[in-house]
Order: sequence, then structure tokens, then C-alpha cells
Amino acid sequence: MPQTGPLSAPTEDQTGLRGGPASAAGEAVDDTVIANEDMVIVRQNTDNAGDTNGIPHAALGISRDSTAFPGGNDRLSRDAPKTPPTSTAIPRDDTATAISRVTKELAHRTRESDVFPTHWRRLSDTRFLVTAYWPAVHAFFRPVDDRHQDPMVVGETLRQTSMALAHAEFGVPADTHFVMWDMDVTVDPAALLLADAAEPVAVHVVCSEIRRRGRGLSSMRTTMQFRRAGRLVARGTGSTGCTSPAAYRRLRARQLAAVGTPVPLPPGIPPELVGRDRAEDVVLAPDDRPGVWRLRVDTGHPVLFPRPNDHVPGMVLFEAARQAATAASGGAPFLPGRMSVSFSRYTELDTPCLLETEVLDKEEVTVRVSGVQNGESAFTATLSAAPDAPARSAP
Repeated sequence: MPQTGPLSAPTEDQTGLRGGPASAAGEAVDDTVIANEDMVIVRQNTDNAGDTNGIPHAALGISRDSTAFPGGNDRLSRDAPKTPPTSTAIPRDDTATAISRVTKELAHRTRESDVFPTHWRRLSDTRFLVTAYWPAVHAFFRPVDDRHQDPMVVGETLRQTSMALAHAEFGVPADTHFVMWDMDVTVDPAALLLADAAEPVAVHVVCSEIRRRGRGLSSMRTTMQFRRAGRLVARGTGSTGCTSPAAYRRLRARQLAAVGTPVPLPPGIPPELVGRDRAEDVVLAPDDRPGVWRLRVDTGHPVLFPRPNDHVPGMVLFEAARQAATAASGGAPFLPGRMSVSFSRYTELDTPCLLETEVLDKEEVTVRVSGVQNGESAFTATLSAAPDAPARSAP
């Protein structure tokens, strides 16, 4: 991908944070650790004075006087999910270093309820064991049907984990802008069950294609395996780049100056057509051509836009592709078993973006979604319904 222009649709890169490196890597959790044959169980100690949301400062991976990632309680929305269980299971590996905790700042989230990875252990310079929880009830990542969790939570966990490790293990400063170049996720729906939501997810992470600019991280690829309740649930990989604040200002000066400018919000298509049960979660608006929709951007959405941004985040576009594939396949439920996306430029907030769909395989229901803005490709995604998944092919 050329380096002379906009690289892709970044993840949530408007951190609003300033300071030095995100975290001191490998800082131990000040909790009680109980070991058994297969797992390490971390039981949170909430009796420490000066805790942030009941978590000791040392466990957050920051010192008490750190300004890089300031702590603080968040007021959660009424329908926000319950917090993860206070016992966190991490796959045991006696060669691993101390356990560290993922904070909402490391994951680029503003609410604890939207952070899915909870802890990690460093196994080597490029290998990590991460524990995550996928709640049965979440404000946005809701069940696809009465049995399966939302596969998009896998991609969001991959995204959050990649940024957290980039900060804490690779020294990426807090005010760095992340860009997402591509993501590919494969899911086994038989293992992505609501009945297992209380079980911890063991995420095996390998970092590769590591490129540096001077001492700083320029880009890297993260490849992950997700296991829960003894089963392989999903695999995923994604490539992420890092841009300094100065370089980003040079690249995006006009758009940064317009941050906060109201963006028109057209009416969305019926939520049931895209597998949603709430109108506010619909990111598609109608177009007058069959199989084509307009991107609907709600910059006030607490999950899709947790903070002001100068462009459409990559995960919003990934969700738009999923909704477009659902609508193109004939309606919900559409349970994708394979999802891939690649980005070619930033998707702007002030210009219409069209999502054009093509059903490639009506038997297994494979849909290609192309995002087009100003007549040029912004992103391309391909989504395939999982084998035996409850999807209807287009007529």
C-alpha cells in the first residue's frame, strides 16, 4: 500500500490523550493469583485505596502520578452490560512474565463495559497470552439469534488487543494515531454460543511484520487464535499502522479542523433487515438502486463513536459491510463465518459513501461489499455465512 497518501480507515485514533508511552510493559497485577494445572485465576483485590474502578493503580499498568492514561470512573449507559466476573482465567504458562491488566485507555475505549480483553501475559518479544470476556448482554454487540453471539465481537477484540499491546509492549505513545489496513476473521458458530458467555476466552497472540521508524513502531501484524470452553472459537489477523500526531496533523489538517461539525443523519433502513433490533444501531440508509445503500453515520453513538473523530472508523465500516451483507442476503439472521476487509483510504464524514453489494454465492451466501466515496474505492469486504448457519440467500 503506498505511503504517500491516506493509508486506510483508522481505528478509533482520536484518543484525546497526551503524554509519554502508554504503559510500562509487564507491570504485575497487585491481585491474588491462584494456580491450578491449566489456568491462572486472578481474583481482583478491591480493598486498595486510590483504586480506579476498584482496580489497583499497579494493576492498571500505570503509576499513581502517570498522566499518559489517567484513570477515572465512567458513568455507564442504562443498557450497558454487566462487568466481567471478578475471577479472570488466564491460560497457564510457567515461562510467562507477570500478568498485566488491559485498561479502557489502552483499548481506546471510554467505558469499561466496552473493553473485551482483560489481562495479558508476555511469553516472548512477539508472543502473548490474553484473556478476554464476551458478555452475553452488550449495548451494541448483541446476539445474532437465540443461540449465537455476535461474530463482530471477535474483530473488536482483535482490534483492542492489538492497540493495547502496541502501547504497553512496543512503546507506542498515547497520542499516536492508529490506522487499520486490513482484518480477516474466521469463526466457528458452534463454539460462539451464548451459553458459554461466562467462560473466559484465551487469546493466543503472535506479532509479526514488525516495522520500526527509529525507535518507534511504524506498523505490525497481529495474528490471534481465540479459544473458549476448550474449543477453538475463531482465528483472526489484522495489520495496523502508527502515525505520529505531527504527521497526522499534516495529513489531516482540514478534517481535524472540522471535528465536531454536525454530520447529517438520514433515516436508516428498518433494523430487522440488517439483523438489528434497535434503530439507533443501523448504519445504512436507503438508496434508489437495488443492492446499494448509503452509509449512515451517527457520530453520537456511544459505541461506534466513543469520542470525536475526523473520519469514519474502520470498525464502523466493517459493521456497515456486515449489515449490507445481511440485507443483500435476504435478511436476518445472517451469521458470518468468514469476514475480511481491506481499506484503501480514509472514509470522510462530510461526503456520502455508497455501499454496493454483490452476492457471489447464493448457496453458501457469500457477499462482497464495496465502499465507494467520491467515485473511488474506500474499502472492500467479503462476508460468507457459516456452514449450516441460519442465512437466507437472495432471490
